[in-house]
Amino acid sequence: MYRTATNILKKFMSTSAIFKYGFNLSPMYRRTTARVVSISTDLKEVKIKVPLSYKNKNYVGAIFGGSMFAATDPIYMIQLMQILGDDFVVWDKSATIHYKRPAKESVFCDFTFTDEEIEVIKKRVQNEQEITIEKITYLKNTEQIVFAEVIKILYIAEKQFYKEKLKKRRRS
Repeated sequence: MYRTATNILKKFMSTSAIFKYGFNLSPMYRRTTARVVSISTDLKEVKIKVPLSYKNKNYVGAIFGGSMFAATDPIYMIQLMQILGDDFVVWDKSATIHYKRPAKESVFCDFTFTDEEIEVIKKRVQNEQEITIEKITYLKNTEQIVFAEVIKILYIAEKQFYKEKLKKRRRS
C-alpha cells in the first residue's frame, strides 16, 4: 500500500517530501511520538525528533525507551530502499539499542549515508549479490549529549538474486 501510494505521489511531489509527510502522517510512525523534521533532497540525510510528552513519558518521567527505539526502527531501511531504487532489496535484519541515560527532554537523531557508502554498497552487492551492513546512530539532545545508541544491521541484495533465492527456498 505504501509503495503504491509513493509511486502515485511521485507525480506531484518530490521523493523527500513524500518520505517526510508519509512518515509523519503514517499511523504506525505517529504512535512512536517521533516526527521527521528534515530530509535532504537526495534522501541521504534524515533528521527526526522525539519530543518528551505525556504520550511517551515513562514511570520516572523520561521518554519511554520503546518510543525511542520504534522512532529509529524504520528509517534506515526505507531511506536506503529509496536511495538504491527498485533493482535492490533491503530488509532490516536486526537492531540493538543501548540506553546511556534517561531522556527527560526532546531527543534528536540523524540518519546519514555518504556518497562513498552508497558506492561501496552497490559494488559489494554487484560482486557478492547479497550483503549485510551495520549502521550506528545516536539519540541526542541539542547539546549533543547521547541518550541512546542504536545499531542496525541491514540486508541488501540484487532483486533478481533475491527472487531466485526465494524460489529455491520454496522448492526445498
